Amino acid sequence: MTDENYSGWTNYQTWRVNIEMFDGADYASKNELDAYDLGLVLREHAIELIDSQGHGFAFDYAYAFLNEVNWREIAEHQIDDYREKLK
Repeated sequence: MTDENYSGWTNYQTWRVNIEMFDGADYASKNELDAYDLGLVLREHAIELIDSQGHGFAFDYAYAFLNEVNWREIAEHQIDDYREKLK
């Protein structure tokens, strides 16, 4: 990981989304994708979670928060964790 600015992550948003939505998840084993494409899958999943809760002012802020997430970094973390489990 590069630009380690918040607890080893690019930024607060990336760290927070990872621990709240994807910590312990195993998306890498279910998707034979590179980090870029897996990042897109993770982003879509996060957006679906937000959309399922409704809409309005707070959701606009949630979307703005998600726009700051480094999805590729989370995907790389998922892939690295999966590879570690295979050893």
